[in-house]
Amino acid sequence: MARNGSLNLYLVRHAFAAHADPSRWPDDSKRPVTADGARRFAAAARGLRRLVPDVDVVLSSGFARAWETAEILRDVTGWPEPRECAALEAGKPAESGLEALRERDEASVALVGHEPYLSRLASLLCAGGEDVMNLELKKGAVAFVVVDGEPSPGNGLLRWSVRPKILRALDRGAG
Repeated sequence: MARNGSLNLYLVRHAFAAHADPSRWPDDSKRPVTADGARRFAAAARGLRRLVPDVDVVLSSGFARAWETAEILRDVTGWPEPRECAALEAGKPAESGLEALRERDEASVALVGHEPYLSRLASLLCAGGEDVMNLELKKGAVAFVVVDGEPSPGNGLLRWSVRPKILRALDRGAG
C-alpha cells in the first residue's frame, strides 16, 4: 500500500523469558515469559502508556514470549489486539520487517519481537544497513523510529530508545 506521510514505529523487545532449555522446550518458539518477566513488563508497559497512549496496530512474532508480551501491552496500555506477523519471528532477516510494514497503511505501528532482529531492523531503517547502527534493546525495551514515507533503508530516524528500568520508573512516577 502506498503510504502518505510518516510512520511512527515502536519496536518492542519481548519481556524476560525462561532460559532456553531444549529438554523443557524442544521447540524454542514455545518458550514463555516468566512470571517475574510478566510482572516487570506490565510495570514497564504502564510507563510506556505515558509516552505512547495509543497505536493503530500491534504486530507480533507468534513465538510465545513475544505474543505474551503483546498481550500484556494490550491489557495494560489498551493498545489493539495483537496480530501475528511471521516476518517478526526470531531468525528472520530484517528486510522481512520492511516488507511487512509496506503492507500496512496505519500511521503508528508497534512491532513486538526479538533481538537481534529489532536492532537490525532499526539499523536498516535509520542507517541503510542491518549492521551499521549499534542499538541495544534489553528485554522489555522500546525504541521509537519515525519513518518518512515508504519503509525502506535509510528512511527512518531514531527518536528514542528506552530501557525497561526507565519505563518502570515512569510508572512509579505516575502516582
